[in-house]
Amino acid sequence: MAMFRLQHLPSILPHIRFNLLTSDDTAAILEHPLVREDPGSSEVIRDVVQKENPNLKPRLGMTTEMVLLSNANSSDLLFMNPQEGKYITCSYNCKQFTDAIDLTVTSDNNIYRLTRKLDSSRQLSIYKYNHAENVWEDTCMSLVSTSLRLGNNFNCYEEHLVEVDQSLYYLAENIEEGTMLMRKYNQHTDQWQECSQLQFENTTDFYSAALSSGPYLYFLTSMEMYRYEPRHDRWCKRSPSPEPNLEIRSAVVMGTEIFCTDFDFSQTMVYDTESDCWQRLQGWPDAGNRETSGSPSLFVLANQLHIWLTCSYDHNEDVEEHLVYVYDRSADTWRDLKATLPDKEYFSYGRLCSVARIYLPYLEVQDKY
Repeated sequence: MAMFRLQHLPSILPHIRFNLLTSDDTAAILEHPLVREDPGSSEVIRDVVQKENPNLKPRLGMTTEMVLLSNANSSDLLFMNPQEGKYITCSYNCKQFTDAIDLTVTSDNNIYRLTRKLDSSRQLSIYKYNHAENVWEDTCMSLVSTSLRLGNNFNCYEEHLVEVDQSLYYLAENIEEGTMLMRKYNQHTDQWQECSQLQFENTTDFYSAALSSGPYLYFLTSMEMYRYEPRHDRWCKRSPSPEPNLEIRSAVVMGTEIFCTDFDFSQTMVYDTESDCWQRLQGWPDAGNRETSGSPSLFVLANQLHIWLTCSYDHNEDVEEHLVYVYDRSADTWRDLKATLPDKEYFSYGRLCSVARIYLPYLEVQDKY
């Protein structure tokens, strides 16, 4: 029966409107047992899809989730999947990485980098990652003007780029005055539109994160939580963490929950966006004589919560180690994945690790300068 259906595959292919399918739909077809048992049929489908919609080409077969970490001393990016033991370093045009501010992965797997223009400290441009060519390209979107700024001290600002419901938002916070200004990108007019301004409590120990969950944008600081409703262009305050001494340093969304932890990875909290409630989780298990030497970064890989951190031993910062843990929700424990990252210094934008679906053969194409 299976062979009979496969024999009819070439005749029915012209009637399948692959251009209307998402990349995930196409991937599901390619992974179907009837297709996988015949390697030739998989290639036929790929050829048809690419002819009908070449824009889908970079997304076909992107079944490997990879964490993106930036090298602190070069323009290199580390693509890693510690669960599968994959660590791939790629180099790019260093000019495109100068004064990079934030990096975000959208719901349709596009990767954007927010960058300050070299010839203008008050204008920001956006680069997009070309999966097929493994290069960063200027989106030619209208520049994000930082005229929203309330002063000239760049150390007093935090900036974010985040996607909500297929729209990009730029956020700039004036830490000294406790003011957050935001703009939304309009694809039809190629303009950045001003959104409602937010006033928050400014603290000396400041941290902020802009996170997308469902149709809402969540703005999290060390002490407060706010939700932005795009349909009504309004902010509303949500319940803050019940732990008064929790100094949040990393946060990430998984489903309808927001997970966060402190600098020492001693406390982990989860916020339920639907019930507006917090719950305390386990922190770093058996730290021993180790201590974090930089802010940890949470990330979600294979629908599981992970954390990447660097640590030193006995206050000796000359000897540092990369650690990656995965969280077991049922047992409320963290398990060391024994990750083997290259012995280099890395960082993550926004103190959370971006994760994207990558077709690994594309990483072999290098754009070295």
